[in-house]
Amino acid sequence: MAKTTKVSHLHIALLSLSALLLSATFLMNSINRSKAINLQSNKEVAKKQCEAQGEPVINITQRVLNTVDSGEGGNNWAFDTLNRQIKVYQNTDNTYCVLADYEGKFDSQANELSPGKNGNLTGSEDGTFKGGYRASITGSLLANPTLTTKGSIGTTDYKCNIGGTCPGAFTWTDEYFSPGYLFNYEWWGWDYTYKNLKWTNSIDGNSGDII
Repeated sequence: MAKTTKVSHLHIALLSLSALLLSATFLMNSINRSKAINLQSNKEVAKKQCEAQGEPVINITQRVLNTVDSGEGGNNWAFDTLNRQIKVYQNTDNTYCVLADYEGKFDSQANELSPGKNGNLTGSEDGTFKGGYRASITGSLLANPTLTTKGSIGTTDYKCNIGGTCPGAFTWTDEYFSPGYLFNYEWWGWDYTYKNLKWTNSIDGNSGDII
């Protein structure tokens, strides 16, 4: 006669709890991935969000090298190389609307906390990012700006270190607006992609990670 193995109610309960936890973990990972913003189709960085008149008064492109990137933990975790286009429109109320589009690559740094705070990086998690911002400026344009208002303003090496010191950085608005102007972000967001992972960093909220 075959022997019957008795399974305790406690064992059954533990197995059920383990299955439930695995299901919850899978669900949360799926939710985190699905929450990522597709910034390529985002309409926040668009002229229709401005009260703009006519063509941009500033329409420039710039390449930036060795700028540093921070994460949700407050630490810097990567160095970026990027291209950006900046358009400035004059609004009907004599303020200015800024639309900035970014696209670039990030070089993660070993032993730094990942941008989504899920663990430390190995330094091999290098990928790409896209995004930008919309801002308003209250102030006056310089009559004779130091840089061209149309086309490329060249390449700038920020020369940042991981601590956030960037001796080569400059503020582009200082080159075009008279001292005393006011700058205010109205929307910003970026998607960072490494393999099949994505970290979204946005004014609307953060989600995901690259590890």
